[in-house]
Amino acid sequence: MPKQRIAIDMDEVMADSIARFQEWYGRDFQVELTLETLRGKSPYEAVAPEHQPSLRAYPNAEGFFRDLPVIQDSQRVIEELNRKYEVFIATAAMEFPNSFLDKYQWLQRHFPFLHWRNFVFCGDKSIINADYLIDDNAYNFDGFRGVGLLFDAPHNAHETGCRRVHSWQEVADILL
Repeated sequence: MPKQRIAIDMDEVMADSIARFQEWYGRDFQVELTLETLRGKSPYEAVAPEHQPSLRAYPNAEGFFRDLPVIQDSQRVIEELNRKYEVFIATAAMEFPNSFLDKYQWLQRHFPFLHWRNFVFCGDKSIINADYLIDDNAYNFDGFRGVGLLFDAPHNAHETGCRRVHSWQEVADILL
């Protein structure tokens, strides 16, 4: 019997890109971008209008995705999931073309147990054929035929209608 398949988003699920927004925003504007400020908002909505162009440019900058912090417990749980399921990483690299190499190398460095054939760089995640999708953006569940698990992040704080998971340990409790 074939294994069930899990697709996992990268940013804000495995890799902490909010930390990079906070770091670069503090560097450029000497203002702290707190998680509370981000609650229910994208980083762009949480800053002064005159700072928004800079924040929108960050993900397109070379190196933005290069050395992001790893989300707590993701390596351990994904390695365990990989023994029981077919695991694919489905990340929207097409939105930020400069991110491809950084994301690929980040995955190889932090998740060496995953084969490169299981990396899916895409735009529209509704094409993903999986039993589960773990993602921080609920719109990625539109058209997805499997079960969506919304990984908790500041920007999705007000999102309802999805099963929310708050940590990788909670993912493990559900799927392992």
